[in-house]
Amino acid sequence: MVAAPEPNPPGPDGDAPGGWLVQLSGTDRPGITADLMTMLDVLEVEVQDVEQVLVRGFLTLAVAISDPPAGTQALRDVLDRIAADHDLRIDLSPVPAGSGARPSVDAVTVLGHGFQTPLSPAELAAIAGGIVASGGNVDRVVRLARYPVYAYEFRVTGADPLALRQHLGAAASALRLDVALQPAGLERRAKRLVVLDVDSTLIQDEVIELLADEAGCLDEVRAVTDRAMAGELDFEAALRERVRRLRGLDLDALDRARSRVRLTPGARTFVRTLKRLGFSVGIVSGGFTHFTDRLAEELDLDHAEANVLEVVDGHLTGEVLGAVVDRRRKAELLRTFADADGIPVNQTVAVGDGANDLDMIAAAGLGVAFNARPVVQQAADTTVNVPYLDAILFVLGVTRDEVEQADERDPTSVGHDD
Repeated sequence: MVAAPEPNPPGPDGDAPGGWLVQLSGTDRPGITADLMTMLDVLEVEVQDVEQVLVRGFLTLAVAISDPPAGTQALRDVLDRIAADHDLRIDLSPVPAGSGARPSVDAVTVLGHGFQTPLSPAELAAIAGGIVASGGNVDRVVRLARYPVYAYEFRVTGADPLALRQHLGAAASALRLDVALQPAGLERRAKRLVVLDVDSTLIQDEVIELLADEAGCLDEVRAVTDRAMAGELDFEAALRERVRRLRGLDLDALDRARSRVRLTPGARTFVRTLKRLGFSVGIVSGGFTHFTDRLAEELDLDHAEANVLEVVDGHLTGEVLGAVVDRRRKAELLRTFADADGIPVNQTVAVGDGANDLDMIAAAGLGVAFNARPVVQQAADTTVNVPYLDAILFVLGVTRDEVEQADERDPTSVGHDD
């Protein structure tokens, strides 16, 4: 039978002035939605809204309809028949007045702590509580992924943007979660260019330190690198100082260093998925073309720019040729790549970890701090602090199912790279 709570009284003839909300729930089986819509068509009602969710085989289907010309009892009879045929519970209630308004919608993405570690009820409650405290309502929660990390998306309406950001920021800080807040809708899914830093972002290494290890001056170079990435030193001056210490290295040493480069876990999956979804992908590096050219070829990247080491007679001179790819230059290159691809800058994503990436992150439509220094995390639109680069896909609204479906269409795919 149809349960029929009526929080808003119907009109004098039993009609609901705002229409009716039909809610079906139960074990999913083929034909439920088709049968319901066929019956509603016979009743000549107008379907005003519809939402369907399936969780582990349990169906929830809600349909807002106009009042049926044949009357409410005819509607109840039809719904009783569907409930009996499909073993469902069906609730019928008047649509609340004014519920057709469409407030702004935000997408809140929450990433788990580590490899396949579920988010706890308390953590999910903290996110939901922050949404309520900001005056918002959770319209829908969808699990985006459970591999390599758990990821959920909350669709939020009616929240005060500043309060929402503050409450979610407090929850993220207290629980050490990654929480991304973006306007939902076309602008989010319209992102079409992703530009990544290389050292400690696309790869796990700092290439100049690999070279310094070959030259026997690793400790001195690492100290300068740390100060430069923290924003304590001018990047160009720091780069030239470190490169001078590499004077005399031969090309065999560069090749040995290049062979030691380790991609960040999930890097291949991240780039491969973006490319299949129609994105352009580029890299900008304060490192060197000897490394980035190979990465661009290996990952089939669309753009790659880095510094050029001067080589004379097969040995490094300790100098850099041309303009240095520094903080300002990275932002310029992001705009150059976007122009070349015919993509507005607000449809770009920048990913980085150090102070050298700050201008690029600020210029992009979405700036992502990936396992970044504190100064970058404070400036970026969102942070990702799990060690899997492909977790950024979930911030972009891509689900794990979409990643795997893309892989299934390519017989050469090897899935997530560890």
